[in-house]
Amino acid sequence: MLPTNTNRGRPQQRPPPRSWSLSEMVDFSDPKRKPRYLSKLVMLVLLAAMCVLMLTQPPCHRRTPPASSAFSVHQPGVTHVLVTGGAGYIGSHAALRLLKDSFRVTIVDNLSRGNIGAIKVLQNLFPEPGRLQFIQADLGDPKAVNRIFSENAFDAVMHFAAVAYVGESTLEPLRYYHNITANTLVVLEAMATHNVKTLIYSSTCATYGEPEKMPITEETPQFPINPYGKAKKMAEDIILDFSKSKKADMAVMILRYFNVIGSDPEGRLGEAPRPELREHGRISGACFDAALGIIPGLKVKGTDYETPDGTCVRDYIDVTDLVDAHVKALNKAERGRVGIYNVGTGKGRSVKEFVEACKKATGVDIKVDYFPRRPGDYAEVYSDPAKINRELNWTAQHTDLHKSLKVAWTWQKAHGSGYEPPQAMIL
Repeated sequence: MLPTNTNRGRPQQRPPPRSWSLSEMVDFSDPKRKPRYLSKLVMLVLLAAMCVLMLTQPPCHRRTPPASSAFSVHQPGVTHVLVTGGAGYIGSHAALRLLKDSFRVTIVDNLSRGNIGAIKVLQNLFPEPGRLQFIQADLGDPKAVNRIFSENAFDAVMHFAAVAYVGESTLEPLRYYHNITANTLVVLEAMATHNVKTLIYSSTCATYGEPEKMPITEETPQFPINPYGKAKKMAEDIILDFSKSKKADMAVMILRYFNVIGSDPEGRLGEAPRPELREHGRISGACFDAALGIIPGLKVKGTDYETPDGTCVRDYIDVTDLVDAHVKALNKAERGRVGIYNVGTGKGRSVKEFVEACKKATGVDIKVDYFPRRPGDYAEVYSDPAKINRELNWTAQHTDLHKSLKVAWTWQKAHGSGYEPPQAMIL
């Protein structure tokens, strides 16, 4: 959407006012003039009806923001960030941090996995005009995406939107390739068309697969072993290939992060996956569900891995630290440069260690059942964060597993009934 053009020509001189008699307005004595005035009358009625319809249309159902919207123009000193998947767990926390740091934010989410309650929390926290807008749309619809870009003046894109469960990806691989790889291509095409030059891409350590050496560095070869990791790597490859083209001149930051836990320390946001997705979700969510009695116990899949206690080893990164890495990446992004960073603590914790920390955080002696390995899982993954420490001056601050889980548990207990729906423009 383009800003209103204020450069107008000189007004034309109006003819002198003319008085009209009733007989001139509707002259029934002249049969030749009757149809002309009747047609004028009908036209006036139709125009009046159209005006009434437009004025009475509710704002939340208008398909486009007004021409004077702050979101449609670039404003010096204000960075307007498109956050895809901003209704999701990580995306909503990133949007919160951006808004706290005085960025202008547009969230686009189709709500297939995101939580509309997170959007309402953000809307209530930042109600000022020009701070936050939410558009419900699917990134798989190129026309809708192009329209969003044409109507908004974006300075940067933080691309979080994706289905993101390893187990589910082995059951529905085509869905993952479409949702992650193809949708990223749609976003890139829109960025290229509308001259948006900065991309912060949400990637994953799953692109590395099961490396021979630990810890994982950014130079570790990428050999993903499940469709989720493969789809993310394909999206990375597309981004990197495009960034190398002469006409791109992009600032690209790719963040490969590890297992995310925790929630907003002030208790405003948390993780709330749909009930039908609990089976595929994060271990923290399963632990909390077991502690709340929503499920009878915790299912641990795989006890025969080559690790100290036989269970998988992961690098657990607090969501607050993760979004801090995204903001620092955005602030350090430079045109013509690509940055790739692992975002983790540099320390691996086993699933059994995690479960014990969760029991301590919740105060519940969670029942644990052990099952065979889950397809697509790998034994041990943890990061070497030296590069991001060095180049972005970022270091994980929330590294106490028990404390991170305690914060998340406080939010879970307070939000057992979910959220209420927010206002949204639907495309």
